[in-house]
Amino acid sequence: MSSVIEQAIRQICDEKGLEYESVLATIEAALAAAYRKDFGDRYHNLEAEFDPETAAVRVFDVKTVVPDITDEEREALEKKEAERMAAREAAHAIGDNRPEKEEVAVEGMVKFNPKTDIMESQAKILKLSAKVGDVLRTELPTAGEFGRMAAMTAKQVITQKLREAEREIVFNEYKGQEGEVLVGTVQRREGRIVLVDIGRTAGILKPEDQMSNERYQSGDRIKVYVREVSVGPRGPQILLSRTHEGLVRRLFEIEIPEVAEGIVVLKAIAREAGARTKVAVTTTDTAIDPIGACIGQRGSRIQTIISEISGEKIDVIEWSEEPKEFIRHALAPSKISVITIHDDERSATALVAADQLSLAIGRGGQNVRLAAKLTGWKLNIQEDGAVKITSAEVEAAESSIEPVLEAPVAEGNEAAE
Repeated sequence: MSSVIEQAIRQICDEKGLEYESVLATIEAALAAAYRKDFGDRYHNLEAEFDPETAAVRVFDVKTVVPDITDEEREALEKKEAERMAAREAAHAIGDNRPEKEEVAVEGMVKFNPKTDIMESQAKILKLSAKVGDVLRTELPTAGEFGRMAAMTAKQVITQKLREAEREIVFNEYKGQEGEVLVGTVQRREGRIVLVDIGRTAGILKPEDQMSNERYQSGDRIKVYVREVSVGPRGPQILLSRTHEGLVRRLFEIEIPEVAEGIVVLKAIAREAGARTKVAVTTTDTAIDPIGACIGQRGSRIQTIISEISGEKIDVIEWSEEPKEFIRHALAPSKISVITIHDDERSATALVAADQLSLAIGRGGQNVRLAAKLTGWKLNIQEDGAVKITSAEVEAAESSIEPVLEAPVAEGNEAAE
């Protein structure tokens, strides 16, 4: 039967998802720190061994054998070490607790660290067969009991190292899920930022990653795209998104088997989150209609995706290697009369009939703007016999139009009609 200590260690492992060896190594590091606090000195390079079955502790001073140094070099080292310790004490006095390098070096001399290194002549006193490059482990007297400050030091080391191990596990788990879609639960709002519970931790939904037509309330379950996973000052930082084009791509792969299998390929996506998305598709099997496969019977497949992104409209068009044909499809639902390509400027001019002009441009220039983004071409929309309108000018032109208020229809006139 395992000891009480081992049972406690395994309980911690189960609760935090840590490995048994990792927690045991943390305890040994804490015991070494406690020993240094009460019984060690600054030149000890301590390692502890802990047996959870018997609670026995063994502490070792670990040194690497290096070539001997001369008396002059020793004096220079001692002087350099004294300067380093004085600088360290001064830094601590002003609250600067940044870690420092223990290594001491003197110009023109091989680097020697009195904490981790031992000279060959001294090593032979401890072990006659010692040679340069060997590692000596000298067991130190075991303490009877640690003092209160040493126990506090051990507690802090255990807490810190367990937290670091847990953060590393969380980072590694979600780093491999970048570009994936997760189901999360809205926790709370902090200013304009929304925190989403995604399992082991909470992800961040920044304002630019939130859809303008959505309101996020605590407890709401939403699908989010893992945009970026990085390490911040408080541990792993997981940035989520509801506006990224990757969210639409992953939803297509989840909901449409042909896309997941690679039979239908998503060649390009242009999105204005919350309003409209254009998706260009093609197929590797000529017997399959890529657009029909994405839409599904009576629109069942595409409607499932639309509902996941709060009713955002999705146009599925057929991709083509021919620029003219691709641009023609991208400007749907408008009907294009003639398309002229200007390869040197990577631009194209589309001629449309008068009744198709508003469809080609779209509300607020949305249709031509998305088409230009989807195809990668600068698009100019021109009515037959009229001045052309470029995709870059559409938005400014639409926003400059002032709304016209229509006079109400009189009740008498309405009845007469």
